Amino acid sequence: MPQNKIAVVTGAGSGVGRAVAVTLLTHGYAVALAGRRLSALEETAGLAPGGNALPVATDVADRASIAALFGRVGEKFGRLDLLFNNAGRGSPPVEFDEIDPVVWQEVVATNLTGSFLCAQEAFRMMRRQSPSGGRIINNGSISAHAPRPNSAPYTATKHAITGLTKSLSLDGRKYDICAGQVDIGNAATPMTERMNNGVPQPNGTMMVEPRMDVQHVADAVLYMDSLPLDANVLFLTVMANKMPFVGRG
Repeated sequence: MPQNKIAVVTGAGSGVGRAVAVTLLTHGYAVALAGRRLSALEETAGLAPGGNALPVATDVADRASIAALFGRVGEKFGRLDLLFNNAGRGSPPVEFDEIDPVVWQEVVATNLTGSFLCAQEAFRMMRRQSPSGGRIINNGSISAHAPRPNSAPYTATKHAITGLTKSLSLDGRKYDICAGQVDIGNAATPMTERMNNGVPQPNGTMMVEPRMDVQHVADAVLYMDSLPLDANVLFLTVMANKMPFVGRG
C-alpha cells in the first residue's frame, strides 16, 4: 500500500477527480486538491477524514493559477510523485458549423493547454527533485478513441491528450518520469446522469446507456501508480461493459 506519496489531482471537486482524490487520501497519499471552487474541494477533503489534503482553488485555463498550485505543493510537501491530469469540460452539442469559435478556444484552453501546463509544472518538479522521477496520468476518455455526435471540441482535445501522453512518456524516460492515460467510459458521476434518460446515438436515435461505479476508475488510477517507476501502464480503458462503444454500437 503506497505511503507518504505526494499527489496533485485536478478537477478534484466532483466526479472522477473527487473519487480519485478520496481514494488516494485513504491510501496514505498527501493530495493537493485543485479545482475552481474551493468549497467543493473542501467537501472532497471532508470525505477522507484524517487525510492529508491541501485544497487549492485553481483555474487550469490560467497559467499563473497553475504555477501557484505547484508552488504551494513545493512549499508544503517538497516533492511530487503523481499528477492526475483530470480537469476538463465539454461544449454545447450543436451542429459542427454552429460551434462558436470562442467555445472551441475555451475547451482547448481547459482540456488541452491546461493539461499541458499542469504536466509541464509536474515534469519540472519531478525532473529536479531528489530522487528524480514520478508519474503523470492523463484522463483521456473514450472520446480519445471515438467521438460522440456533435462533440468536436471535446473529442479533438481528447485525441490530442493521447499525443501529449506519448510525448510525456518518451521525454520522461531519462528522468524516471512515467506517463500514462486512463480512458473512461460512462463512469457514474453527475456529468453522466443524462445517460439515464437517453443520449444521442450516431444513427440519430436516443438510447439509455449503462454506467459503472466511478470507484472502478479510482481503483485503476491507484493501480497505475502502484507500479515501480521501471514499469508503466501507458493506456488503460475502464468502461461500462455494455455501453455502445465496441462494435457497431
